[in-house]
Amino acid sequence: MPEALSPALVIDGLVKDVGPVPALDGRMKRVLSGLSLTAHYGQVTVLLGSNGAGKTTTLECAQGLQGRQGGTISLLGHDPEHADASLRARVGVMLQDGGLPPAQRPIPLLQHVSGMYQDPWPVQELVELLDIASFSSTSIRRLSGGQKQRVALAAALLGRPEIVFLDEPSAGLDPQSRQLVFDLIRRLRSEGVAVVLTTHLLDDAQRLADYVYIIDDGRTVAEGTVPELLSAANDPQANRTLTFDAPAGLELTKVLRPELRLQETRPGSYQLSGPLLPTDLAALTSEWAAQGVMPSALNLAAHSLEDVFLDIAETAEAARVEARQAKSNQQGSQR
Repeated sequence: MPEALSPALVIDGLVKDVGPVPALDGRMKRVLSGLSLTAHYGQVTVLLGSNGAGKTTTLECAQGLQGRQGGTISLLGHDPEHADASLRARVGVMLQDGGLPPAQRPIPLLQHVSGMYQDPWPVQELVELLDIASFSSTSIRRLSGGQKQRVALAAALLGRPEIVFLDEPSAGLDPQSRQLVFDLIRRLRSEGVAVVLTTHLLDDAQRLADYVYIIDDGRTVAEGTVPELLSAANDPQANRTLTFDAPAGLELTKVLRPELRLQETRPGSYQLSGPLLPTDLAALTSEWAAQGVMPSALNLAAHSLEDVFLDIAETAEAARVEARQAKSNQQGSQR
C-alpha cells in the first residue's frame, strides 16, 4: 500500500452539472461548484452536509461513476473517468441505494462477489463482524433498510480495498448495528485504509472523523479536524448555548443584548444562544433574583459539531438570500 504521505484521493476544483432541468427552463443545473478535498490513507474523511448539498454526487464523481464538467480527480494516482479494471478492484463502494439484487440471499450474494477478487476478505469473517448470519435466510428485498446497509458494506469490503467510499453508512441502522459499523470503520482506519464517507448525522461525524469537509450548495464552506472546527467555534467571542428550566412565560429579553437569542423551546424550557459574555450571565441571574425565579436545571455548553454546522449553514443561506435580492434589485433597475 502507498505511503501514508501520498493521498489516496485528491479532488481539485470539481465542477458538475446535471440536467436539463425543467424548473430552470431546460437549462443545466450546477450541483458542484469548484469543490476540493483530499483523503489520506489511515484516516476517516467525512463529507458533512444537508440533503442536496452535493455529497453523493462528489462520491460518484470521485469513483468515475459520473463525468465532470471541470476540475481534476486523482484516485489512487489515476483519473477515475479513464480507469481500468485494475483500479476498480482496489476501490470499495457502498452507495445509498445499495444496488443489491433483490432476489438473492445475503451470504450466497457475498460468496458470488468474493469470487471476483484474487485475495478476498473471507466472507464468513465479514458475516460475523456485521452480524449478517442473523438474517441470512431472508432475501434482500425483504431485509430492513439497516440490514441491507450491512450487506452492502460487506460487499464493498470483500476486495480488501485501499480506499472505500461509504454513502450514509449508518442510515437506517439501529444503535447496535451502528456500533458494529463504526467498529469496522475504525478497524479499516487502523489497517491503513482510506475511508471517505458522507453523512448528514452530526454525531456520526464527531465520533468517526479524522478530517471533516462541510459542504453546502456544492461548495466546501469549512474544513478541518473536529477539534479545529470546535476550537474555532468555541472562541470566547463565539456563540455558546445556555439552556435552563424555569416557570413558563418568563419575560427576560429586556435585560439581554440584541445579539443574543432567547427561545422558549417548550413551556418552561429555555435556550439562550449567541456570543455570551460573563456580563450577560450576571444580568440574567440578577433578573431571576428580581422575579424570584430559581431555575430547576441549568447547562452552559460549548459548541458541538452540530452547532458549527448549523451556524455555517445559516450563514451560507443568508448569503444566498442576499445574493438573490441583489440580483433581483439589479434586474429591476435595468427595466
